[in-house]
Amino acid sequence: MALAAALVIGPALAPEPVAAASGQTVQAAAAAPMSPLFVRRSSDGHLLAYEPKGAAGGFQAPVDLGGGFAAATAILRANTSESGAGNDLFFRLGGMLFYTAERGSSSMHVAGNMDIYNLIMTPGNMGSSAAPEIIARDTAGALWLIPGRSDGGLSARAQAGASGWDTMNALAGYGDYTGDGKNDLLARTTTGTLYIYPGTGSIVANQILGTRISAGTGWGAYTALVSTGDNNADGKADLIARDSAGALWLFKGTGVSSAPFAARVQIGASGWNAFNALF
Repeated sequence: MALAAALVIGPALAPEPVAAASGQTVQAAAAAPMSPLFVRRSSDGHLLAYEPKGAAGGFQAPVDLGGGFAAATAILRANTSESGAGNDLFFRLGGMLFYTAERGSSSMHVAGNMDIYNLIMTPGNMGSSAAPEIIARDTAGALWLIPGRSDGGLSARAQAGASGWDTMNALAGYGDYTGDGKNDLLARTTTGTLYIYPGTGSIVANQILGTRISAGTGWGAYTALVSTGDNNADGKADLIARDSAGALWLFKGTGVSSAPFAARVQIGASGWNAFNALF
């Protein structure tokens, strides 16, 4: 999946109506997908995919997806084609966002002006359709949800949070952390507190996220936070963290909002600092 060879620039796709009508709430599937952990290697820009092992947690040996991604300023999982478990990707070059399917031979231009966002990720399906959404923070500190489409395109954005999100330095999440069957968002403050923002199942502006729940302090010790959904085959969404020494840790999700994660388990020894993007 070499970016340079695959890139075909075309017009941005026109917005497509989302599945939920105005004011309607849509509940997402409760079970978190078992998805790969994607990483970009700093030395050569190659993407690697680490498939989950199963009940033991952790990952299998990586699969090299190809090079050419060093210039991308953001790379996101898209996973529109396999119910959240495929290798579809979004990637940003300058202000342009592209979509590439797992087995596709070309990339599709899906949006422009994406350089207004300085924090961007995909939380899975927050309520619009079977396709994942994008969550992005703009330079003014507002948070936006951009609904995904099954063809890899995007629909019109909706505000998920007014100004104030510039106090966050990491966003994560790919599943339900509160046990209500709806995908949630995780956000870490600059002081190291992690919060769960419960998804409501709605994509109506300013009705997307519920009241935040603290998931504890001390999360500033980690240089990367990422969720691939369910890593240990128990149906619950987990959280993966990399520490400053380059070790990888698994926080198994419980599905209980008052104690959302079990004690951490190491799933990777030092060496994960060789990657400058985990998603």
